[in-house]
Amino acid sequence: MSARVALTVAGSDPSGGAGVQADLKTFGALDAFGTAVLTALTAQSTRGVAGVHVVPAGFVHRQLEVLLEDVQVHAAKTGMLADAAITRVVADVLGAHPAPLVVDPVMVATSGDRLLDESAVTAVREELVPVADLVTPNVPEAAVLLGTDPARDVDGVAAQAEELLRRTGTAVLLKGGHLGGAESVDVLAEPGGTHRLARPRLGTTSAHGTGCTLSAAIAALAARGGGAPVSWLPVVQEARDYLQGALAAAGALGVGSGAGPLDHFFAHHREDP
Repeated sequence: MSARVALTVAGSDPSGGAGVQADLKTFGALDAFGTAVLTALTAQSTRGVAGVHVVPAGFVHRQLEVLLEDVQVHAAKTGMLADAAITRVVADVLGAHPAPLVVDPVMVATSGDRLLDESAVTAVREELVPVADLVTPNVPEAAVLLGTDPARDVDGVAAQAEELLRRTGTAVLLKGGHLGGAESVDVLAEPGGTHRLARPRLGTTSAHGTGCTLSAAIAALAARGGGAPVSWLPVVQEARDYLQGALAAAGALGVGSGAGPLDHFFAHHREDP
């Protein structure tokens, strides 16, 4: 059987904890062959983002065009798209591609740094999310997409996930990590129903790139189907289990002096003699 191929369309993180670097590590850890299209270069570390250099939209289109003419991509995910022009290019190209598409609507980094140009929000909401198969906003991002206040509790998260599904027709994994509490509760809303997915909250400062990693894990697992439509509940459950393991092992890495990265290859370390 040929390799299952996953694609990330996102920005670069030189510190290796988020963006394309985190996505490719996640793909590899979950046995998907990773491919990548760059949308932006960042001057970034575990302490935050110091600068962003955006790739011209025409060259993002060229990267996608050349790749997809040659390589069969079985699932794709998007991360940081930087501006409206890039967002429209990605929506046009990947919206026409038959493989499952996971959209992580990256707007603000964990550190609080803004990563999405204001003019791109409408393009994400109106052009990209409707052509995706799954969108994975956190609480603040869901509020931006809906034009409302952020949810304050799990019931509010569920209501907003269902409303975003109703408006766009796209399945929604609304991440509830911003709510606090002993458990981290995400809500998956899809046409077949709404599911509340809880995991114990881990006390760690090494959580840089959690959103990138989760959406990449979902795409890697979706690629196993060879491009076929996905039943999202089991895929999301397995991806969240992977994220929980990567978070639990992250503190031992000792990389950087700020918000440390996850240990994407934690399972492989356990297998070492």
